[in-house]
Amino acid sequence: MLASFQSLNSCIQNQSYGILDFRAKKYSKIRSYCVRCKSSLDPTLNEEKEGKRKLKILIAGGGIGGLVLALAAKHRGFEVEVFEKDLSLVRGEGQHRGPIQLVSSALAVLEAIDENVAKQIMEAGCVTGNRTNGFADGVSGEWFTKFDLSSPAVSRGLPITRVICRMELQDILVNAVGSDIVRNNSKVVDFIEEPSKVTVILEDGQQYHGDVLVGADGIWSKVRSKLFGRQEAKYSNYTCYSGMTKFVPPYIDSVGYRIFLGLNQCFVALDVGNGNMQWFAFHKQPPMSTDPPEGKKKKLLEEIFGKWCDEVVALIQETPENMILQRDIYDRDMIYSWGIGRVALLGDAAHPLQPNLGQGGCMAIEDCYQLIHELDQVPNTGSDAICSALRRYAKKRIRRVGIVHAATRMASEMLALYQPCIQFKTGPLAHLSTLQITHPAFPMARAFLQYLLPEFMTWMIAGHG
Repeated sequence: MLASFQSLNSCIQNQSYGILDFRAKKYSKIRSYCVRCKSSLDPTLNEEKEGKRKLKILIAGGGIGGLVLALAAKHRGFEVEVFEKDLSLVRGEGQHRGPIQLVSSALAVLEAIDENVAKQIMEAGCVTGNRTNGFADGVSGEWFTKFDLSSPAVSRGLPITRVICRMELQDILVNAVGSDIVRNNSKVVDFIEEPSKVTVILEDGQQYHGDVLVGADGIWSKVRSKLFGRQEAKYSNYTCYSGMTKFVPPYIDSVGYRIFLGLNQCFVALDVGNGNMQWFAFHKQPPMSTDPPEGKKKKLLEEIFGKWCDEVVALIQETPENMILQRDIYDRDMIYSWGIGRVALLGDAAHPLQPNLGQGGCMAIEDCYQLIHELDQVPNTGSDAICSALRRYAKKRIRRVGIVHAATRMASEMLALYQPCIQFKTGPLAHLSTLQITHPAFPMARAFLQYLLPEFMTWMIAGHG
């Protein structure tokens, strides 16, 4: 485990600068510090060449990544169409998965794409980065380690991390992109690539032609299956229960979110605004084909977490049964080619992440910026130029996403090793378990995390480099 941390730390330190840069905004009190924003998304700084026909971009999937990409493409003058199988289903999925965290790097990308839309999103969100955040022990409730989400953002002139309801975020993006661009009830099931174009085929048989196809259709992506063959997603060994409650804890003004740790389980509690608390309970178990019986989820959670600290127990008890949902957590191994020819993948279709760091949506938003930047450099609609642009996009994103992907898996593996106290389960020393003797590796792990986490969090929330 120590070697894994050291490898991750080395990757962070060796990251090259300049792939994603953001302009300093009003949030910074340090005006002399400027993080430059590339001009590719600013038409006033990068005029379209006369006679250059913009590409037509087809996007499979109307989730967060697909919509942000469509918004960026629209602002750069590309012709774009988004095909979504069911917008109401996406909204339902959003309710199932709860609010989405947008860290500073993702918010800065949104500002670079459309400052007005970014303003709407930030006004609708609940700021959590300006409070205490970190890991705590699940049983005692004592802080394990804390991390600063505010100072790295403020010093670079970036917005501060916040959370927003997925459905509200999607509504803002759909309205900004336009209903004429987003085609509802349009599920992409296949595509045909030719030397001069790519054609998407919908479930009802309709066909649409374009210069580029981007698969932003999630972890179960049809575009990915067509490109690389059908591959099973990898079960994380954890299922996730989520709940929303009107209960407002006494620490609400000082704590943004807290991740309570336990052996093979953890509990995430965060303020989502308007007097609501959202929580996620991860529990290691075989995959479940169906939810627990109606009326049994809350009782099951009270049994699993019943001996944990008061904060965890109170949140479960204050949550109505019908507000508790369950889903198994899957991801996929990293792949190092995100497309073939005129077709590329984005977000969860390319690199589905476990949700324990809240980075899936953020990485997809960053993907959008880089992809549009590369496509905006294409001099013509020729296949070679488009293929080169899509390869550059993947090459510039894979290393950063790969580190975050490895970190999410490492976080799950840590739970299987989390043991604050020595357990004498049997034998003549069994009675010593009641003394809560600290495990010798625990202080070392804590010290190492306190060294690594600030650097990692700064790298993650402040963009690339």
